[in-house]
Amino acid sequence: MFSIIIPSWNNLPFLKICVASISKYSMCNHEIIIHVNDGADGTLDWVKSEGLKYSHSQKNIGVCMSVNHLVSLASHDWVLYLNDDMVACPGWDTAFAQAIASNETDLALDFSTLIQPKTGKNKHMIEHDFGSTPDTFDAAGLLQNYLSDSRHDAEGAASQPTLFHRKWWQIVGGYSLEFSPGMSSDDDLLMKFWVAGCRHFRVIGACRFYHFVCQTTGRIRHNKGGRVFVMKWGITQKEFFQNYMSVLRDTPPSQLLAKHSKLFPRATLIGKLRRAGYGLFQDYPLQGIEEWDVTAGQSKWQQSKNSR
Repeated sequence: MFSIIIPSWNNLPFLKICVASISKYSMCNHEIIIHVNDGADGTLDWVKSEGLKYSHSQKNIGVCMSVNHLVSLASHDWVLYLNDDMVACPGWDTAFAQAIASNETDLALDFSTLIQPKTGKNKHMIEHDFGSTPDTFDAAGLLQNYLSDSRHDAEGAASQPTLFHRKWWQIVGGYSLEFSPGMSSDDDLLMKFWVAGCRHFRVIGACRFYHFVCQTTGRIRHNKGGRVFVMKWGITQKEFFQNYMSVLRDTPPSQLLAKHSKLFPRATLIGKLRRAGYGLFQDYPLQGIEEWDVTAGQSKWQQSKNSR
């Protein structure tokens, strides 16, 4: 079984669909834990009435703090993080369980294949519109067509929901607070797993979730995550994906070991120049955190009794 962690910020209609889909289309009785940011829309009362395991902050503390706290409450070794605007499709947990069984190590990040109304240039997602709100959601259409686009597992790629071993989340430090409220925190997590030795980043073709898209991120003031990333690592996010993640996709497993010594990230000239410029003229990362919410760390917390 998995511990499924879901941060939610006044998004109750979507959260209800998300939780219901997990309950309906899971082969096992997984643990569900929700962090309620604010909850003034009735989310907190609903979570309590459903008897769900939860934690609560009086205001939105961002995805980094929310997810890290949820992981600390997880009871199972394998943890699945997903957003409240995602809908599970049948067979999702069987596909993830098979992926874990096939992994040679628990130092791994596995991801679901997302179905979205719009996918942009992300070739690992499936573009199909089954609605953008709970009122327009075509549940029957999704159930009939979620497997209509066949996909193989994709190496050297990332998406969400994200499945990881709780041990490694703790070892690398989870989501870094300098990326609060959350922009680019996923790419930073990939880099931290990479530095820890992870070479298993795989989108699982048979695992499907529908995503309503940006129901929370569209309501927050975004931090400049790309700048924080290059300040921290000395290379840009684009360079990390092109110079390192792509190696996993383009190199046969039998040849990967020979390249392993060359795969430790190196700062680039572009990264160094940008880091110098940002360092001279900006106050990262503290400026970004302060602009988002100067009292981010002062919110009162509570959690359900069964999560203590």
